[in-house]
Amino acid sequence: MNKEFKSVAVLKSKPEKREELKNALLQLIDPTRNEAGCIYYILFEDKKFLGTFYMWEAFKDDKAFEFHTQTEHFKNFAGQMHEWMSEPIQLIELERISGG
Repeated sequence: MNKEFKSVAVLKSKPEKREELKNALLQLIDPTRNEAGCIYYILFEDKKFLGTFYMWEAFKDDKAFEFHTQTEHFKNFAGQMHEWMSEPIQLIELERISGG
């Protein structure tokens, strides 16, 4: 049985690029949610540290996540993210260990 791929991506903007990064991330939402393997894809911003974004994401398995990273919309974002971000994406993979 394939396990779901769950993660939180941490994306920190350059101070002057907060709105640009936020808008670019918002543009990823609908096309990603329309991918067959996407379970959820939700964007948050840290209220205390504006410009720090968290993409909470789940895909049906590792292959669905890999597919996501090869889509045109993600590749377009990845090709420009260095312009907006103060450091590389931190991808934190999660494993659920309790019920909800």
